[in-house]
Amino acid sequence: MANAASGMAVHDDCKLKFLELKAKRTYRFIVYKIEEEQKQVIVEKLGEPAQSYEDFTASLPADECRYAVYDFDFVTEENVQKSRIFFIAWCPDTSRVRSKMIYASSKDRFKRELDGIQVELQATDPTEMGLDVIKSRAS
Repeated sequence: MANAASGMAVHDDCKLKFLELKAKRTYRFIVYKIEEEQKQVIVEKLGEPAQSYEDFTASLPADECRYAVYDFDFVTEENVQKSRIFFIAWCPDTSRVRSKMIYASSKDRFKRELDGIQVELQATDPTEMGLDVIKSRAS
């Protein structure tokens, strides 16, 4: 179960909540945190469907790494309602070096556990994952 590269396990809840977001659209977003003591990825926060992108970005700590999944709804130029599931690796420059290394080495394996991610973003500061970036990457 543990990842050979970083020794991180993925808590079952991570996959279950992702499936609920993907299939039932129960959540707008999920923020995941690596618990270094238990050496596993856990669900830190769930965003209600009515919450906005600003609510999502506000739930990411300014100086700690996180993984996150965001279900982005948009309307195409042809006026078609669509959604894209984003995987965001949030590693601010101000976070600890050890933390950045753990998140970087665990990312690919963790992402593989979440089947159905459509777009991946890596961000070290809020401008790299602004709503304009999300919109441009969605289409």
